[in-house]
Amino acid sequence: MSSTQPDPEGGADEADGFQRLWTPHRMAYIKGENKPSGSAPDDGCPFCRAPGMPDDEGLVVARGKLAFAVLNLYPYNSGHLLICPYRHVSDYTELDEAETAEVATLTQDGITAVRNSAAPQGFNVGMNLGNVAGAGIAAHLHQHIVPRWGGDTNFMPVVGRTKVLPELLGQTRETLAEHWPRR
Repeated sequence: MSSTQPDPEGGADEADGFQRLWTPHRMAYIKGENKPSGSAPDDGCPFCRAPGMPDDEGLVVARGKLAFAVLNLYPYNSGHLLICPYRHVSDYTELDEAETAEVATLTQDGITAVRNSAAPQGFNVGMNLGNVAGAGIAAHLHQHIVPRWGGDTNFMPVVGRTKVLPELLGQTRETLAEHWPRR
């Protein structure tokens, strides 16, 4: 596959020697498609919508009474889970004691499931509270579980601003659901 770079005359004739990995599906994320416009649950919140869908369609991996685990639709790595309360709240301090406990338990179970299914060497676990802290959907609290492997900081995100994931989200959801601890 040859790549070209536009020339000053407006054509695309000059080969620049680079290969291209086109990821047009990422444009939905970049443009904020399906991102809720406000803070109300009926405002298109994906974390309010997902539990009402079949697990495979909503990418739900596990359900508790007060919270659930769902795959990140735009993952940093394969197995990137989000732990969300069912209740539409934006701040960790808004969770009641039972919700806090279940978010913690699902986080532990999520780490166990990813560890048993994909053998990562480490994890990033945490929350981004508010838009300025990096929350893509600030209106609905969610905790990230991101599996990490030695050497997984590769050239693609650094140079190409592209992530390469080795399997489809549906396959990842099935594998994690199979490895989810049974309580």
